[in-house]
Amino acid sequence: MAVEHPTAAKRHARLTSPLALLCLAALAMATILLLPINVPIGPMYWDLFIYFDAANRLLSGQVPATDFFAPVGPLGYYLFAGGLKLFPNAQPLLLVHWSLFAVTAPLMALALWQVDGRSRGTALALLLPFLAFAILPFNTREFYPFPGSDGFAVYNRQVCQLLYALIVALVYLRDQRLLLVSIVAGMTALFLTKITGFAAGGLLCAFAFAAGRVRLRTAIAAALIFLAILGALELWNGITLNYLDDILTLVLMNEGSLLPRFLQAASHTFGIVVPAGLLALFTLYRDRAALAVTLRTPPRLAAVARFLDHDAFWIVAVLLAGIFFETQNTGSQALIFIWPVLLPVLLRLWRSDAPRGVVVTAVALAAAAALPPLVNTAERAARTYVGALKNVSMPGDNLKTLGRLNMRPEVLARAEKMLSFYARHRETYADFIRIQELPAYVFYSEFDFQVAHLMAIDDAIGAIRALEEEQGVTFETVMNLNFVNPFPWLLDRQAPRHVSIGADPTRTVPAPDAEALEAVRETDLILHPTCPLTTANADLLALYAPAMQDHQKIALNDCFDAYLSPRMADRIE
Repeated sequence: MAVEHPTAAKRHARLTSPLALLCLAALAMATILLLPINVPIGPMYWDLFIYFDAANRLLSGQVPATDFFAPVGPLGYYLFAGGLKLFPNAQPLLLVHWSLFAVTAPLMALALWQVDGRSRGTALALLLPFLAFAILPFNTREFYPFPGSDGFAVYNRQVCQLLYALIVALVYLRDQRLLLVSIVAGMTALFLTKITGFAAGGLLCAFAFAAGRVRLRTAIAAALIFLAILGALELWNGITLNYLDDILTLVLMNEGSLLPRFLQAASHTFGIVVPAGLLALFTLYRDRAALAVTLRTPPRLAAVARFLDHDAFWIVAVLLAGIFFETQNTGSQALIFIWPVLLPVLLRLWRSDAPRGVVVTAVALAAAAALPPLVNTAERAARTYVGALKNVSMPGDNLKTLGRLNMRPEVLARAEKMLSFYARHRETYADFIRIQELPAYVFYSEFDFQVAHLMAIDDAIGAIRALEEEQGVTFETVMNLNFVNPFPWLLDRQAPRHVSIGADPTRTVPAPDAEALEAVRETDLILHPTCPLTTANADLLALYAPAMQDHQKIALNDCFDAYLSPRMADRIE
């Protein structure tokens, strides 16, 4: 029998270490971001354009929550803006999805460094699923029947990955100092990404404290440091209080939807919740006698903590936190963070003398909960990228990296036909506005709509530049009465302050205050997309109409009306 050389064994141990794999993943991401890669168009891909609007504002000195209203926290926008500086030619979907790795990789490394010292297998079992979700830019649930890139719900995916890293720390870290760092970093990142993710993380941290995993001194220190960070941010640029005010505004705008969304979230995650819940009940039933003894063992508080610190209760806590987070989500990597609390059940049974039937039952339930999201994500990625071999590139001259897309030839052909159809049949789509409906229930998910929207933007950029050159003017501030406003970034101009990005008038656009109306009033060029006319864009036009009374309306081209500020209109013949 051959004996492995000690040097070879050490080399193998280094290459398979979690830290080495994290570094290799980061290196691979950076390399790909340097390459001229296109990705296939997907449903609601325009969600991604919000990041360019935000980055353009950040790089010009605007501050989230202070200078503009955003649907989520600022961390993702800052990470993306930094990524644009490092990788200016990167494919945007890959850049925005991978930008969070700058936060999650150190958090995972911190926990896995200690776990790896106890068990390399456990560390890899925690790391490899995380890397799959961190690398593949897809939601775990299909929203549209045809394969395509998920440019929407990126911030929801990022929260799920942060919660994964936080749970790994809470469950597997024993060193309270490292746990303190992980909690502070994880909870701060969650707070600055999405408030519902922060609430879910808070529930998990509270449970970890009740279960004795987080000591009182660690909890107090974490809370104080977290508040100190928020205080420092407030002193630096005033973002904290304004962000809290924006959160309150969003809560008030969406307060009536919590219960139905809770039921919706439970139904969407049913395939994970049921097997994981059954595994919790199965484990609880098997350990009922030992748990009863634990609960009666003095001292009382310590006994309660030991009682709660059970695999079954951890599973239930994660399920509740996960369902709560999903109440406000259309897309996500829902409950991928259940795996770190399922793994201890399997490890405990593997190391015990449990009957084979018990082990098989537990493995089957854990696999039923953990494998479908992973398999579905991998399958969706394979369908999308393999199918892209027959795709054609996105046409356009003015889209910068927004045009780094491809699609089926028939999708491109339909988009071209529909763009001219929208222009010829404006009244037809005005009728849809009159009945307050879209042409189709999932209209914004249609691939041809997303492609046509980009083609219209490309043509509008050309028309704006031609108008400026012909009249000798420059529109310094540009606003788009649409869900997204990529024009300032594409034109290297400014967006007006105090208006919403990701402008959904039903969910994320509060009634404009005096500052917002004044900013709109001073905007040089306001665009209104007409290919096609939609209810949301009509609502935005009505919302800002009081500040546009002095603007002069012109037809920019077949697909955009333009409103020129008085000082710009006076300079144009």
